[in-house]
Formats: sequence, C-alpha cells, structure tokens
Amino acid sequence: MTPDLLCIGAVLWDVIGRSNAYMERGSDVPGRITRIPGGVALNIAMAARAYGMTPTLLSVVGRDAEGDALVAACARLGLLTDTLYRSDDLRTDVYMAVEGANGLIAAIADAHSLEAAGDKILSPLADMPDWSGPIALDGNLTLDLLARIATDPAFARTDLRVAPASPGKAERLIPFLSHAAATLYVNLEEAGLLLHAPQANAITAAEAMRARGLYRAIVTDGPRLAACAGPGGTVTRHPRRVMVTRVTGAGDTFMAAHIAAEASGASSDAALERACEAAATYVSGDTY
Repeated sequence: MTPDLLCIGAVLWDVIGRSNAYMERGSDVPGRITRIPGGVALNIAMAARAYGMTPTLLSVVGRDAEGDALVAACARLGLLTDTLYRSDDLRTDVYMAVEGANGLIAAIADAHSLEAAGDKILSPLADMPDWSGPIALDGNLTLDLLARIATDPAFARTDLRVAPASPGKAERLIPFLSHAAATLYVNLEEAGLLLHAPQANAITAAEAMRARGLYRAIVTDGPRLAACAGPGGTVTRHPRRVMVTRVTGAGDTFMAAHIAAEASGASSDAALERACEAAATYVSGDTY
C-alpha cells in the first residue's frame, strides 16, 4: 500500500482505567482497565485509517515482547509499520491514565524511548523526497527536535499538522507559531499556554495565534465553540452535546477527522464540522 499520511510521534501502549463513578484524589472505585494501542501519532493514524486514509508511522518501538505485540496490532489495523525505528536498547513506551465520570483524573506518559531515539525516527523521510501529503506531528518529541523541524527547510512548505501531546507539553510548540505552512490543533488551555495569556474563547485564541504568523490555528473548547483561523478567515462550529464516557484520544480523533475531511476535498467549514462530529461521537463512546 502507498501511504497518504505520515504520523510522527508517540506509538505506545495505552493503559486506561475507567470508572462510571465521580472520582477525586484518593478514590478507590470499581471500573475497567484496558490496554490498547495508543500515543498521539498512533491515535491519529488509527482514526485516519477508519476514515479511509492509509497512514504510515514514524516512531520508535522496542524489540521487546510489548513492542512485537504493538507492531502486530498496528499491522492488523491496516497501518504501515515498516517506517518504525525498532530499537534493541529502548523499551516500548507506555501511557497510563485514570478516567472517572468527571473526566480525566490523572495520567502519566512514559515516552522516554521516543525522546531518547531523537531524530532517528525521521530517517525514513530521506526515502520520501517528493512527499506532498499531510504530515501529523505530535508534541511528544523533544523540544530540540521540534524546534529543528520548525526551522528545517524540508518542512517549510509541507502540509504540516501539529498537536501537543498534553497541556504540559504545549509550550514545546512555540517554534511553530511563526511557521508559514503549519496548522496547529490545540484546545483553549493549550492556546493560552502557547500565547502566554489566558484566552477568552476559541475564536480569540485561534486569531491570536494566526496573528503571530502561523498559517492556520484550530482551537477546541470541549462542548463549547470550536474555531479555525486561516488564510480564508475564521470559521466556527458548536459541537453536538453528548454524554461523555471517555476523553483520552478525543483530540487525536478530532485532528484525524479534520485531516481526512480536507484530504477528500471538504471546505474549511465542512472539515471543522466533520471533526467536531467525530470528536462528539468518540467521547460519547459510540464507534466512529
């Protein structure tokens, strides 16, 4: 198969504990614990595959039992894995989260192998000098590597789609704020961290990032208005209200749906609508 989307970043196991109970610090409640393929880059790839795209993964996976199982799972999902860097020295990364009825309670991302691998994960790009499709990049890479990508002439005119891995890593994306070809996907909190000032709503946040020289900014705010500010102006969309049953991976699903919609020729307004609908379907627990 020929890929039509490059996904660069975290490819790991998600260990998610979910409960229908309201949880606070120290809560001990019944629920379910699952282990599923995850990581920002992989979540985007899986969702994009569900929307008809053929993604390939640029990341690091250890040559351990967990890594072999993860690569096999990715292949079964129809993802291209021959671009993965398989390390003998680094173990497969893992993300652990606890979610309650009141949302995400706590999470730990053990992505040390991705950080240690550095630019080795980008080596397959040397065999793709004529790549013209979208590139999904996640903020789990080191600050130094992200800064290099932001100023690398090889990425200057690519269709670069960038997302932070979490609010705690949002400031790693500051070098992209003046990138003339990048699209940043952030939530309102992350936008405030990038701009070093709280933002009133998605519209003001997206337009403020656009004013910094960014090609396009897409800002979500949970169930509230989402906005996309780009060369053609600003479009907005109110997400459909749903009962929230899961949150981990919602932003990745939104981004994948938006990329897939535009790849199929959707307008800016239609792509934002599809992305909001995909995220609403995801957090409600329905299949997408």
